[in-house]
Amino acid sequence: MSKNPLRFALLSLLLLMPTLLPAQPPLPTAVATAAPVVCPKYVFLFIGDGMSIPQRYMAEEYLKKTEQRGLRINAMPVQTLTTTSSANSFITDSAAAGTAIACGEKTNNGFIGVDPDGKRLESVAEVAKKSGRKVGIVTSVTLNHATPAAFYAHNASRGAAYDIGLDLIESGFDYFGGGGIEEANDDKAENYKGNLYELAKEKGYIVSQTQEGFRIISPGNKKVISMGSEGALPYWIDEKQKPEAERALRLVDFTRQAISQLDNENGFFIMVEGGSLDWACHANNAASALHEILEFDEAVGVALKFQEKNPDTLIVVTGDHETGGLTLGNRERAYSSNIELLEQQKTSKDAKEAKELAQKAGLGWTTGAHTALPVLTTAQGTAAFYFADAKDNTDIAKLLKQLIGPAGRLMRLVPAKPSSVPITVPSTSPIPSSTTP
Repeated sequence: MSKNPLRFALLSLLLLMPTLLPAQPPLPTAVATAAPVVCPKYVFLFIGDGMSIPQRYMAEEYLKKTEQRGLRINAMPVQTLTTTSSANSFITDSAAAGTAIACGEKTNNGFIGVDPDGKRLESVAEVAKKSGRKVGIVTSVTLNHATPAAFYAHNASRGAAYDIGLDLIESGFDYFGGGGIEEANDDKAENYKGNLYELAKEKGYIVSQTQEGFRIISPGNKKVISMGSEGALPYWIDEKQKPEAERALRLVDFTRQAISQLDNENGFFIMVEGGSLDWACHANNAASALHEILEFDEAVGVALKFQEKNPDTLIVVTGDHETGGLTLGNRERAYSSNIELLEQQKTSKDAKEAKELAQKAGLGWTTGAHTALPVLTTAQGTAAFYFADAKDNTDIAKLLKQLIGPAGRLMRLVPAKPSSVPITVPSTSPIPSSTTP
């Protein structure tokens, strides 16, 4: 028997630890080989719907020509290519891609938060909520649209808007902001239980559907559904033409409000989707798509300002797929590119003007649907370097779940002074040569 009973007891406990802790899936290579993990307290996940490399670099070139700067999202130090195919299709839809990013598993096109057999999947937002964090979902389209729904809903049909709305309420997430809830009072739905807004109020949500209501929501409210429209938020290309006092609420506004509502000592997880970008690309409307990216990038700027004061923050930016088959060059213009000409378009509504202007700008489109192009994933902040391993969209959720779940919360180092938290990100090239699409 050991001469030191305390040492013997400690050694026995260490040997038993692997059997006492819940099993975890293997970490991607970067996480498995990196040494001591400092997990983020605050996590932002930004998803540009329909945003791949062409969309990013169209906006990048436009800003360089018009403002002598680039996109914030393209300046992030960690960058990698991420594949997007679904379980049953080389070309994904938003439901399957959203589920992969949110839950870490492939599913069929049209499926939300369930696997191809209909089995319920757990999203990173649900993991964050269980770990004691506050959770927010923000989008420029309707709150029960495919991408935001992937973080809280579980349904084999993305079209079941009313049922997905019921899941929204049952999620208990702390904040929803952006567009309205589609089919909120669909009394023909099989599971109809009443108007979703009224049901949300019964569950303790403050429900705001006006700018006046938006302004009076104050930090400390327990649960909030804050909307700027009955449907999607208006296109930014249309709103920017108006006097500021007459403009509708924007993605930027809801991102700020989400932060003010959710900031707390246990941290938060916020997903922000630029959803209208996808619709503009489906319409092959380059100028409208451009302005949606600029608005999306400004929302990321809100998170970056928050990160300046809260270094224990992680910001991840990705797309769910590419839409439209956008090309940065066309047959008519050959080697000539004049993307700054898109500034001439002042409205989202003139399809003929949009097509003609895109050709003059040196842009092209190959489809009105999605493509299988990989997307660019970028990251900055605490633990950002792990996302160099996000080679597939499922890797994003796998990484996030381990960083912000219960185990991640135990590993997080909480310093006496926020400024003492190191944000160390290895240098990477914009598109790593080792990355295989």
